[in-house]
Amino acid sequence: MLYQISNGTVSVGGELILSHIDFEIRGNEKIAVVGKNGAGKTTLLNLVAGKLSLDRDDRREGAGIRCSRRLTVGMLSQQAFKDGNRTVEEELLEACPCRDTFERERFEYEREYDTLFTGFGFPKEDKKKRISEFSGGEQTKIALIRLLLEKPDILLLDEPTNHLDMESIAWLETYLLNYPGAVFIVSHDRYFLDKVVTKVVEIEAGQVTSFQGNYSAYAEKKAQLRDAQYKAYLNQQR
Repeated sequence: MLYQISNGTVSVGGELILSHIDFEIRGNEKIAVVGKNGAGKTTLLNLVAGKLSLDRDDRREGAGIRCSRRLTVGMLSQQAFKDGNRTVEEELLEACPCRDTFERERFEYEREYDTLFTGFGFPKEDKKKRISEFSGGEQTKIALIRLLLEKPDILLLDEPTNHLDMESIAWLETYLLNYPGAVFIVSHDRYFLDKVVTKVVEIEAGQVTSFQGNYSAYAEKKAQLRDAQYKAYLNQQR
């Protein structure tokens, strides 16, 4: 177990969003979060990111959230860059843990930085351009590159395929499959989820239910459950 919520409830602005949920992230799982708009997908992401806290509940024993160790969690923010006058290179090299230009760790970081940058469709010379010279969609891609370079233990992605072309999406699929940490994804791109995730977490009526497998396996299981519920309803009516 990497991260676990036990009997957790979350209210926002006095409105109950998640009710007494049990949920966990194990190892390097790749997890999709699905549900109708307004169901609480972003709330769950913000909870894992530490931006929200569980409601106080006297019936719950313990803190409600447990981690196996001190974890790093990375999530794309709405305001990705504070200073548009900085270059891409300045932004991306700032996250490098090694400041010595001649260290191997620095060399490996810069090599991955180049791989990510070109993998998302940017020419290498764009590294010298200022952030403000890029469109909003391009800035989102650069922010995602910065987040991937930081390699948090839990990576939270909200609609990561927005602003990406098919080639970049395919490249991201492969990268996430090999990502060493856990990945938590909210996306309407079902094909992308089928390629990447190994578990689906559904939020419905404030409850969280986990399904093993990719999105297609989840959709098939949901269809079976709906069929069983309908048959049970007909039997009850008879």
